[in-house]
Amino acid sequence: MAKVLVGMSGGVDSSVTVHLLLQQGFEVEGLSFILWEARNRASSTACCAFEAVNSAAKTAENLGIRHAAVDVRGEFIDKVVEPFVGAYAKGMTPNPCILCNRYIKFPFLLREAQKRGAEFIATGHYARVVKEGGLEESTQKFALRNNILRKGIDPKKDQSYVLYVLGQDTLDRLILPLGDYRKDEIRAIARSLDLPAADRPESQEICFIEDKNYFQFIEKLSLAAGAPGPVTDVSGKVLGTHKGLYCYTIGQRKGLGISSLEPRYVIKIDPLKNTLCVGSKEEAKNRSFFVEDVNWLLSPEESFFRATVKVRSMMEARPAAIEIRGDGVMVVFDEPQWAPAPGQSAVFYDGDTVIGGGIIVAALQAAARV
Repeated sequence: MAKVLVGMSGGVDSSVTVHLLLQQGFEVEGLSFILWEARNRASSTACCAFEAVNSAAKTAENLGIRHAAVDVRGEFIDKVVEPFVGAYAKGMTPNPCILCNRYIKFPFLLREAQKRGAEFIATGHYARVVKEGGLEESTQKFALRNNILRKGIDPKKDQSYVLYVLGQDTLDRLILPLGDYRKDEIRAIARSLDLPAADRPESQEICFIEDKNYFQFIEKLSLAAGAPGPVTDVSGKVLGTHKGLYCYTIGQRKGLGISSLEPRYVIKIDPLKNTLCVGSKEEAKNRSFFVEDVNWLLSPEESFFRATVKVRSMMEARPAAIEIRGDGVMVVFDEPQWAPAPGQSAVFYDGDTVIGGGIIVAALQAAARV
């Protein structure tokens, strides 16, 4: 009987993951992470709340499995919180869930699995890991790897976007039981089992931001958060003064502190000049950008290929041209897309299969060469 170590957040998804694995005949043990001390008094809907760890322990007891918690607060601050704060201070828009998956959740699950004699790890993500041979209908040319990461079948819950950073060593040992289910089915299973998390609300917030106020959080932790500076239009005309670049993201409309007859959106953040540039809704869209720190789950055999691309987890993947340039990638959408921002991840798909992804470092207003 193979053993699986399940990352348990206390929510319905990881709880049902345990149940499904037990049904499949695995020996299962649960593990929760203590990530952020300040969550001590926070809502248990956050995955790193102390209340969430307690909820996971109760669920484990109900399902008859062992459960433990591991304190990784120091590593979480170093690898997730500080890079998050630093990126915002530079006018970027980071995704802390991706940072957590890359540096905390999966590395520590693998480490603890080794200690506890577990052959596999599992989480409650809505995505699928399949073995080599899943691209028979593809017109693209990719050198296949041992494992393929695919979207979950529920388009409203698919989480493949935040898993593109995983390596083959992780995918080889990873089981994702929820990828073949829809969210309402998982809720129904949880209710049928009378699990404590059956009707627990979804967590939509960043787990370590206690009051949903990113900017106040950044001010407390960063001495280099930034000073006020000019807000300009695309011609360079000064329209007002911003409060600090960390308070804004590409595509933002509210809270700009300027008067305008037409709606204005943040279209560029320039940390070197400490300037915020605003423009029309159309000017906030972009076709092309450059991506670095790329992780390939499939290896392209040519430097140019077609794919669909997401720059946000819940957007529909849109068709684009991809050109590999050195260690980076140029992405050019067929049609302009809403507010791709430096710091966000761009993830490339062939159908429902993840090709790879990386971090947007520059959105290009000029005509692309692809």
